[in-house]
Amino acid sequence: MDGLDSDTLLNLYIIPWGIKIVLALLIFLIGRKIVGMVVGFAERMMERQEMDEILIRFISSIIKWVLLLFVIIAALSQLGVDTTSLIALLGATGLAIGLALQSSLSNFAAGVMLIIFRPFTKGDFVESGGAAGVVDSISIFTTKLTTPDNKEVVVPNSAVFSNNITNYSARPTRRVDMVFGISYDDDIRKAKSVLEEIIAADNRVLGEPAPVVALGELADSSVNFLVRPWVNAEDYWAVLWDTTEAVKLRFDAEGISIPYPQMDVHFDKSE
Repeated sequence: MDGLDSDTLLNLYIIPWGIKIVLALLIFLIGRKIVGMVVGFAERMMERQEMDEILIRFISSIIKWVLLLFVIIAALSQLGVDTTSLIALLGATGLAIGLALQSSLSNFAAGVMLIIFRPFTKGDFVESGGAAGVVDSISIFTTKLTTPDNKEVVVPNSAVFSNNITNYSARPTRRVDMVFGISYDDDIRKAKSVLEEIIAADNRVLGEPAPVVALGELADSSVNFLVRPWVNAEDYWAVLWDTTEAVKLRFDAEGISIPYPQMDVHFDKSE
């Protein structure tokens, strides 16, 4: 009797369920390998089309998780799980999670829009969402920036997409806007000539568009000159700093003063 019960248990439960479990594991393992092959093939095709690296990673991630979901459902179906009910349960669960994680879904939607419209790409220096830095990556929910002092800033995609985006790397050239003030007692023609000489001597300044040196304002304490040369984007900061230093040295050598804010107060002393 005991032997019969063992045979029955073996034939009715252990062997059939063992086969189902083995088949389910095979479906999952083989399916996962096929998913990896499909994702790799898709990545190679996108690379041949010279698509942006961030876009490739984003699309590959979506393809991977969608296909893995089908593999998991197929494996569970082999085990006898009612996948129709499971899909309905997943849908209801997804709806509940979506309502609870509205901000995360907003970040996801913003991430999709950033990937589609691509206002910036990896390596661009941008300012948005209250942060500024070089774009390192755009993931499903966040954008990662590296600041000039090498700090990592993670910004929610919704904060990036819902605010103005300033991309300093979008154009190959930039204009360096500088203001230099001189005293009202100084010779403005001489000062303008000195500024023009400094700009002309810098071979990083582009000839087109032509640099501008103009008297821009008669301010309260100084006569202000606008100096606006055009340079390649990568030379922006070097030209700004070098020109500022050169102007101070030349003004000192030429006897041109750079005034500080001041106010003249006159007292009327009555008899």
